[in-house]
Amino acid sequence: MSRIVTFGEIMLRLSTPGFLRFAQAGQYDATFGGGEANVAVSLSNFGMDASFVTRLPDNDIANACLSELRSLGVDTSGIVRGGERLGIYFLETGAVSRPSKVVYDRAGSSFSTITPGMIDWDKVFEGAEWFHWTGITPAVSQGAADACLEAVKAAKRLGLTVSCDLNFRKNLWKYGKSASEVMPALVEYSDVILGNEEDAQKVFGIGAEGVDLTSGKIDSGRYRSVCEQLMARFPRARKIIITLRGSINASHNTWRGVLWDGRTLFESKSYDITHIVDRVGGGDSFMGGLIYGLLTYKDDARALDFAAAASCLKHTIFGDYNRVTVGEVENLMAGDGSGRVSR
Repeated sequence: MSRIVTFGEIMLRLSTPGFLRFAQAGQYDATFGGGEANVAVSLSNFGMDASFVTRLPDNDIANACLSELRSLGVDTSGIVRGGERLGIYFLETGAVSRPSKVVYDRAGSSFSTITPGMIDWDKVFEGAEWFHWTGITPAVSQGAADACLEAVKAAKRLGLTVSCDLNFRKNLWKYGKSASEVMPALVEYSDVILGNEEDAQKVFGIGAEGVDLTSGKIDSGRYRSVCEQLMARFPRARKIIITLRGSINASHNTWRGVLWDGRTLFESKSYDITHIVDRVGGGDSFMGGLIYGLLTYKDDARALDFAAAASCLKHTIFGDYNRVTVGEVENLMAGDGSGRVSR
């Protein structure tokens, strides 16, 4: 069984019930989530040996977070304790023409005060085959960026495959450096690079010409040049993947992805998601499906299709985590999207 390690911040997620606005909510639904933890949970659900590494405070809220991860089959033995608080994010779920909103409360969190040397990466990576990180981690603080660089260097020294999700979050880059300054030194260690239709533009200035992201229609063919330019800039990369979300409105999206292997541009099936339950974690579920597919099928086209189908299903599930099985994903891949009751 392949062992995959992910690294990043997990937070307490407080979301307004249903579609209430922040000003209306008298209570919040409390769960946990974070990009890299979400990937680990997906992989665990798919039967993989998934480990999540982070820094948590030593208090009851962090203990509840650990208990949830363990209950989902995620190995937490590499998590270190220290600092004062768990980060929080607040979510207001949008509908139709009103977009969702996220408000972060993670300044001074245990993870934001992490520094190199706090994690024994040689020990963490024992027996591991794959390491995954995202652009959220180096956006949190200089210490987190330095720890992430320490991790990717150790992963490559030990022969692991390294994947990254560019995951640009403009509201996080506040400690004096920009994504374009920090990310290149990290991405250059990555073998598999994932981004959405905007990430490459916002981080590296590499964009698809003639694309209007507000129109709800995206021409996948226009992203071949984006993939080619990313691979030229980061020659270590073996695969570049772009997720393509057509936002008709907040409740109705189209969803698919493309994968470039340096020779061929593969395109997944396109899914028309007409009723979104929760789109947070959609990209993470795609990444989890992609890692599983690349490790299992050894066929880029099928791996990409698995990722798109897994992520399509995530849009029907409340919370950050994609709580689906391989069988459910493969049924959708085979064309069974009827939603009929399974008895």
